Amino acid sequence: MVDVSQHELVPDHVLLDADEIDEVLAEYDVKRTELPKIKRTDPALPDEAEVGDVVKITRNSRTTEKAVVYRLVVS
Repeated sequence: MVDVSQHELVPDHVLLDADEIDEVLAEYDVKRTELPKIKRTDPALPDEAEVGDVVKITRNSRTTEKAVVYRLVVS
C-alpha cells in the first residue's frame, strides 16, 4: 500500500503541542473551534493525530516562499 503522506505533493503536516496551540490562538485571536477543520481520516495526517488536535500545514507558495495554515482535527 502507498503511504500518501510521503508523496512529494503533500505538504508537511505537524501536530502542535499545547503551548504552540495557545500561541497560535492568541496570535490570530480565535478560539480552537473557529479554526478550519480537517478530518481525522485524512491520509496526510500523522498517525498519532487525534480529534481535538491542531495541525500546522506548511505549503509551498508562488507568492510567498511558504504558506502556513492551521487545522483542527475532527472526526
